Amino acid sequence: MSVRTRALVCGVAVAAVAGLSAPAAAAAPPIIDAHLLVHFDLASGQQPENIAVEPDGAVDLTFSTAHQVARISPAGAVRILATLPDPGTDVTPVLGVPFLTGIVRSHDGTIYVGYATGTADLTGIWRVTPAGSVSRIVPLPANGLPNGLALDERTGQFYVADSVLGTIWRAPLAGGAAVAWASDPALRSAGFLGANGIKVHDGAVWVSNTDQGTLLRIPVRPNGSTGAVTPRVTGLAGPDDFAFTGRGDDMLVALDGANEVAFVATGTAPTIVLTAQDGLSNPTSIGVRGTTVYVPDAAYLTLQDPNLLTARLDGKGVLPAGEGTR
Repeated sequence: MSVRTRALVCGVAVAAVAGLSAPAAAAAPPIIDAHLLVHFDLASGQQPENIAVEPDGAVDLTFSTAHQVARISPAGAVRILATLPDPGTDVTPVLGVPFLTGIVRSHDGTIYVGYATGTADLTGIWRVTPAGSVSRIVPLPANGLPNGLALDERTGQFYVADSVLGTIWRAPLAGGAAVAWASDPALRSAGFLGANGIKVHDGAVWVSNTDQGTLLRIPVRPNGSTGAVTPRVTGLAGPDDFAFTGRGDDMLVALDGANEVAFVATGTAPTIVLTAQDGLSNPTSIGVRGTTVYVPDAAYLTLQDPNLLTARLDGKGVLPAGEGTR
């Protein structure tokens, strides 16, 4: 990403998070042993946007502006798995530059990522095989911004949060046409990014709205249709992606512009549990495996030290693998 482009993206992001209220105080679980596992190269576009956790404790990341998929070993070694095609234009809605977004992993090790380019031939969901081959399997509208990506393997469906069009797209795991599954004022932007992070959890699709500072729950009806969109958390300072800890609806939320991670427990107000003092540099997403927490930092606003931070939930996590979704 050029200096000019970085400045543009950063300026828009600052405007998006300004004026959002800070989370209210509440009792928080212990977050311990926070430390930086690896530092990335900003000049090479290694700005981690989203995360999927491997069964062995490695993590897969999307490097947004380099449009690369990388694997980080438990020891912090970085390996590039794939690079997606460069459209050669800077016409991506809102962001300008081509942007690699969400990432999920299926049980067979195949990786799927979202790619926003502003061009009809490349925007959509891409498959990265264990052998490293890449192909687009789901086209999405070029005038949108496919951002968060979730996969429900039980039903064989992707869910994609479109930050510009205020829509949740649904598409088959095997590939094919996407349909607009949910569209609601609660998903819309206020000029920058609306629906952003997304997870499938306990019979519902959960979505963050960056501009509106909310976390939303959308039930999936037995026939697959959309239930009522319900705000579950409000007043967050620019939420990006998030992850459930494996304990009910408890979750950790990346607050990108605020340089914070919030813990949200059922029935309580959000509590800040990680800050820039812990090494955060614009956190974009959260991964959870058991009691281990992974926080990618993209340095979109700070322009300093994109990294991967790890910490522990001190016994609060209960899932053996994955990102706390089910």
